[in-house]
Amino acid sequence: MIAELKNALQHEKEVVVKAGEPQLVAPATETPNGLYYLSNLDQNIAVIIKTIYSFKSNEKGNETAVETMKDALARVLVHYYPLAGRLTISPEMKLIVDCTAEGAVFVEAEADCDLADIGNLEKPDPITLGKFVYDIPGAKNILEIPPLVAQVTKFKCGGFTLGLSMNHCMFDGLGAMEFVSSWGQTARGLPLSIPPVIDRKLLKPRDPPITSNPHREFDEIDDISDTATLYKDELLYRSFYFEPEDLDRIKSKALEDGMLDKCTSFEALTAWVWRARTEALQLNPDQKTKLLFAVDGRQRLNPPLPKGYFGNGIVLTNAIATSGELLAKRWAKISHD
Repeated sequence: MIAELKNALQHEKEVVVKAGEPQLVAPATETPNGLYYLSNLDQNIAVIIKTIYSFKSNEKGNETAVETMKDALARVLVHYYPLAGRLTISPEMKLIVDCTAEGAVFVEAEADCDLADIGNLEKPDPITLGKFVYDIPGAKNILEIPPLVAQVTKFKCGGFTLGLSMNHCMFDGLGAMEFVSSWGQTARGLPLSIPPVIDRKLLKPRDPPITSNPHREFDEIDDISDTATLYKDELLYRSFYFEPEDLDRIKSKALEDGMLDKCTSFEALTAWVWRARTEALQLNPDQKTKLLFAVDGRQRLNPPLPKGYFGNGIVLTNAIATSGELLAKRWAKISHD
């Protein structure tokens, strides 16, 4: 995908984004301080996730966007106060948040183009879009990156983008969307429709820990196919768009041998990609491969997590099969049809 986009963008004007100095936005009122517990589910995915939200306008309408978003951020951080703290390491050598109320990093920026000039967002250019999310200069690890970094970029057309850099240990996809929604409601002067449930000790493990089921999602798999050498070369990236009829065709192929009564689009497409990747890598037939995917565990726990739970509620589950098993499945011939 990167190669395609580079070629396509050669004939387009480069987007120039001028960013101001970063500011710290602290909670609007006093918030609790001290160390804030992160559960084991939070520890699993301590990586930076970047997202961009675009707000279109056909006329000049972004004059107050920056101040409105910054003011609303200060007020919503009162409810989501751990985002205004800083990550550190606990005495147990785990990630924890020091609720210092230092504030989230906030950057104002301006682009020299209209929103429409960004291009097709279904096949985004990572180089261009990267200009709309602020990176902390010189950060060597996640402890040096605040949990929340925001950049508001104004465009000539009157639209603007909100680029967020957030640590996954603070929330999963559902929690992040609830936070962004709360931020938007605050900006519009509305009460929060889903106030956050801050207490993550709801998922604190038993002492001593009790493991009642195998957790093969954490098992290491021996590489008997020397796949590590593949990553020494530059990888090419492509994006693929599946129309509804494509998904229907894949699902019908998955069901045609009668082994399954039904399957979801996720199951069929994920299995198809798993099989296609296995074939492309030309693995040893005895090579085990593991498919990992996230499942929302909020309502699957006993008792379920309360609505608005702020932290990570996803768990990793997996399927394991050898290359030979995957390539031998009859319905997998779809990739050749």
